Amino acid sequence: MKKQPQRTCMGCNQKKDKNQLIRIVKCKNNEILLDRTGKKEGRGAYICDDVKCLERLIKSKRLDKVFEIQITQEIYESLRGVILDK
Repeated sequence: MKKQPQRTCMGCNQKKDKNQLIRIVKCKNNEILLDRTGKKEGRGAYICDDVKCLERLIKSKRLDKVFEIQITQEIYESLRGVILDK
């Protein structure tokens, strides 16, 4: 059996299997996208599929620091929509 890669959630700082987390990608043109497949090119950050982790991420502005750009409220709202629609 193949071992799953581990990633850390940026909201709760817990290590989980990569396939249990949502990947957020910053492309070369500074566009922020959601990557459910984990295959898109660019700098990635991971978050649990949980609203509490997203709220912590928004409050701490950790995503802004990691990607070194200001994340707009629309991006956070799209993330919230994806997590709530599960």
